[in-house]
Amino acid sequence: MALKLNLIVAACENNGIGKNGELPWRLREEMKYFSRMTKKTSDPEKKNIVLMGRKTWESIPTKFRPLPERINFILSSRPKEEFGDVNGSVICKNFEAALDEARARGNEIDTVWVIGGSSVYQLALESEFLHRIYLTRILQSIECDTFLPDIDTENRFKLVLGEGVSQEIQEENGIQYKYLIYEKL
Repeated sequence: MALKLNLIVAACENNGIGKNGELPWRLREEMKYFSRMTKKTSDPEKKNIVLMGRKTWESIPTKFRPLPERINFILSSRPKEEFGDVNGSVICKNFEAALDEARARGNEIDTVWVIGGSSVYQLALESEFLHRIYLTRILQSIECDTFLPDIDTENRFKLVLGEGVSQEIQEENGIQYKYLIYEKL
């Protein structure tokens, strides 16, 4: 199976993506976009994987995990026993093991979505399987302690249009943002 890996992230102008283990903004419509994009498949018989690090998993409120209608993969060097009930989520010891597991599932998987955090984004950016980056750019700087690694939009990626993805500036709770899609060259 040819693995398709997409990265999805919201980052402010200073590339901040989190503070104290949480999102530094509350944008309901942006969260709906995240959910819609990571659930959407090219074939109703297939599912997507959301691939995240342990801290990202722990930052999701318990009542919302695992993320529904997707197969949740959690990267962690910790033993599975330390997690308690992960409700069918898959614990992978590293990024390569996660990709191997995704490939092993063959035709039941459509897309692997990398959803954080920073070190997992870095691994995805370096992956030969990376196809697209779905970046919600928050149009202001916000104080953060976790950051998105730099994306080489000059030499490695081109801006593309996405089906059903608005090109207009969005606004919620006084915060403006826009959806950008970068495809690997």
